[in-house]
Amino acid sequence: MRTRVRGWRWRQNPLRRTSDVVEAWIALTVAVLLCVGAPLVGAVAGLWAHDHARSVAAAERSERHMVRAVVVGGAPEQLPSVQGGDRAHAYRTSVRWTVPGAGTKTAVARVPAGTRTGDTVDVWFDRQGHGVAPPPDEVAVWQHTVTVGLCAASCAAAVVLLGHGVVRRVALRHRLAEWEQEWARTGPDWTRGRA
Repeated sequence: MRTRVRGWRWRQNPLRRTSDVVEAWIALTVAVLLCVGAPLVGAVAGLWAHDHARSVAAAERSERHMVRAVVVGGAPEQLPSVQGGDRAHAYRTSVRWTVPGAGTKTAVARVPAGTRTGDTVDVWFDRQGHGVAPPPDEVAVWQHTVTVGLCAASCAAAVVLLGHGVVRRVALRHRLAEWEQEWARTGPDWTRGRA
């Protein structure tokens, strides 16, 4: 049966070595870094990513415009398929819309799967008139924010744990060297009578 004494590395006793005190401080530092530092890094990275994603979304919204258009082209004969599912893809086809004071325009744009000739769809164009994807909405911005924040917190925790592993390995080597020195000093006293 083994008895465990909590906090023995912090108490004054003749068996406590310097390496024990250093290991206790390192364990405390690692715990604080994992509980406070990693989440703080994740929060800061998430806030930065949120600001950046919102500015990118605002820039894309200013460069792109949406129009209600009528599909005039047909669907391609063979649509791309997704392995392992029957989810349909959007495809590119011709659309036509009326610009007030400028007449009708026709362009190629991405339309949702299942769209037929004559259906009215919302399509996005850039300033050059090329069909583009819609700008990111608030949900996409928050998904990006949470992903970056979680990845940053995970990476910070991994760095702390990796550093802790390296420090523990060095401390173990140092402790073994201390034990070797102590044994070199006390070993002859223990083995002299038996030899």
